Amino acid sequence: MAFPTFLTTEIWAKKGRLLAAASVCAIAAALSYADIGPANAQDVAAGLQDQLDPNAELLLESSELTYDFDRDLIVATGNVQVYYDGNTVQAHQIIFDRKSQQLKAAGNVIFIEKNGNVVRTEEMVLSEDFSEGFARALQIDTTKRTRFLAEQARREGNNITSIENGVYTVYTKPTNPPNKPPLWRVRAEKIIHNQQEKIIRFENAAFEVYGQPIAYLPYLTMPDPSIKRKSGFLMPSGIVNDKLGYGVTVPYYWALSPYYDVTTIVTPLTKQGVFGDVEYRHRFAAGQVSVSAAGLYQAQPSQFSTSRADERWRGAVNSKASLSLSRDWTLGWDLTYKSDRQFFKDYSFTSFGDNGETSEIFLEGKTDRNALTVRAYAFQISQEDYTDSQFNANGFSPVGSSLQDKQPLVLPVIDYDYVFADPVLAGELALTANFTSLTRDETDAFSVDGGTTAKFRGVDGTFSRLSLKGNWRRTFIDPLGQSFTPFAYMRGDLFFLASPDSDVTALSGESFVGRAMPAIGMEYRYPFIATFEGGNQILEPVAQIVARPNEQRIGELPNDDAQSIVFDTTTLFDADKFSGFDRAEGGTRLNVGLNYKLQLDSGYYVSGLFGRSYHLAGDNSYATPDILGATQDSGLETDLSDYVGSLYLDTQYGVKVGAQARLDKEDFTFNRVQAQASAIYGPVVSSLAYAFLNAQPDVGIDSPREELLGSASLRLEENWRIFGSMRYDLENSNIVQDGFGIGYDDEGFSLSVTYAEDRSRNDGEEVDRTLYFRIGLRTIGNTQVSSGALN
Repeated sequence: MAFPTFLTTEIWAKKGRLLAAASVCAIAAALSYADIGPANAQDVAAGLQDQLDPNAELLLESSELTYDFDRDLIVATGNVQVYYDGNTVQAHQIIFDRKSQQLKAAGNVIFIEKNGNVVRTEEMVLSEDFSEGFARALQIDTTKRTRFLAEQARREGNNITSIENGVYTVYTKPTNPPNKPPLWRVRAEKIIHNQQEKIIRFENAAFEVYGQPIAYLPYLTMPDPSIKRKSGFLMPSGIVNDKLGYGVTVPYYWALSPYYDVTTIVTPLTKQGVFGDVEYRHRFAAGQVSVSAAGLYQAQPSQFSTSRADERWRGAVNSKASLSLSRDWTLGWDLTYKSDRQFFKDYSFTSFGDNGETSEIFLEGKTDRNALTVRAYAFQISQEDYTDSQFNANGFSPVGSSLQDKQPLVLPVIDYDYVFADPVLAGELALTANFTSLTRDETDAFSVDGGTTAKFRGVDGTFSRLSLKGNWRRTFIDPLGQSFTPFAYMRGDLFFLASPDSDVTALSGESFVGRAMPAIGMEYRYPFIATFEGGNQILEPVAQIVARPNEQRIGELPNDDAQSIVFDTTTLFDADKFSGFDRAEGGTRLNVGLNYKLQLDSGYYVSGLFGRSYHLAGDNSYATPDILGATQDSGLETDLSDYVGSLYLDTQYGVKVGAQARLDKEDFTFNRVQAQASAIYGPVVSSLAYAFLNAQPDVGIDSPREELLGSASLRLEENWRIFGSMRYDLENSNIVQDGFGIGYDDEGFSLSVTYAEDRSRNDGEEVDRTLYFRIGLRTIGNTQVSSGALN
């Protein structure tokens, strides 16, 4: 007998929540298999029954709702929809048998969980306490675009769920063909989920590609999706190398606790023996620490010819940390020690070989207006010693020898910055402080005139410097739109010198040397804005003048952090154009430029800057050589500097172009050019970079340097792509690096094969040839085979 829905309100008020909860939990039991891939495992079922809100409102909609008094059945028929606590159940019919305490949903049953997972089944039967259940023709689609299919599923004892003829795979995005078959899947005769042990076991499983089995897996287990971390083997990778032989990495992950774990990798190599790699990670409430070690006892050390690489024992250790001491303070380090310079090159598959040269310890404190950083650096280089008598300096070690001893130990580098909250003289006042101390065991000297005059990249001994700088500025804008920014700074430096070579390096023989540099200046800008139909443009002349005394003690003080002099539009309006604190620009200088910007409503954007610098009075800091002499080829060494310009273009079609150039003051020839362009057009993604550096005879570079670097990728059809790159030395007409490859990418599978050549290394090989073969399965893992030194 059928009743209108409103007459059964009381019945469903008592039984409705049971019905919805039963539907939710029944399908939740099946959902526990939705993300069996270890890379995307997450808890979609465990505790779901507890997550349901017992006080949530229930809404039931159906074409017909009946109560059969004789058989004690509650029946909802015709487009049944149940909404409960964010979950939705749809079916043609839902029946609750009060005598047998069973719930049955039949006819295109769809369950949409509030987290986005969707379950479809033809029929589902569940006991009242949810301990027993059955589902037929089951399909689960998760938010991770993974899919689980099964002929039937059965739940017993409130713990064990068995799946018959199950398939796990991934599915396409809605934008892709909806019926596109998956490239791969995992099929098993039976899948058993033990919720108490939190283990999923596959019986008689097979890995299939295009529906054809390529690997049989008679025994396969995976952790329950509710388990975030579980011990087990990870995806292996292969190695082919003429010096190492053939090898396979076998990684194993040890989940020792929720807070720390260990990953061990054993790699047997046919020529060199067994390579071991271990990483320990520990996460605290305030941060994390890791310790890694790798190495081996080489069976054939004679395969290697670089320094110390031909010894039996080779290896490296590394530790990284980042610890929050308080809200504003962080302590950390990244420390690496390797047995020899080429260890990470020869054994490139080492898990932590991304930073094998620089080690540092740091302490950082930051607030809104001030910051303090303390750092210490050590360098263990990978470059091999070499012989070059052309640039040797008389009285010092040869240029290419003792390269490691010429590296400094920097301990410490302290930087402090503070900006006053309240205006001072109606302007902004900021303070900057730096303390640097470094020690070097060997003087790094070279000569460009046959050894007579030595130039120094570094001097042995210990050098410390304390620098303090106060900087004030204020901006005025008049009624015409002109911008005036007066500024002033005062800087003081105190050097502590201790060098056994001070008598032959022209450094001051004093132990303590002081230096001061006051400056005042003004920056002027007057933007002219023109608006037209379709866009606008801005033309802005800029002028800056800085007045100060001459730089003191040039050539008598060490220079370690101000050796790089790059004069272009990015530094044109810097009051001090030196890159560090060891030099302090002096004299009166005028910097002028013209800035232009064009913005079109269609999306095009163009900006450019052109200018130069004038030395007006006093000694030109860039004309007087220090112990290195790099400033003499900077473009600033004469009263009238070179011209500098920049251009940036961005179109609405994915094309971007940027360039920086320095042009000779006499004939406008290029002394320095850096240009790069990138474009995305249809199936093509490309980039091109060009660099030109003119000769710098004052630092021993007599010939120009000119290189071109390009890369491109072309998508073929839907999933295939080809790609390649090349670095070409235009000056010497040779290829420095090149590579090309082919790749395939779809929803759940990626494959790429790449061949690369490198002629820039100094490990004794004329050309390093490498072949990479990589396979990736989404939610399962990636593996690769790499071969090095295919000579």
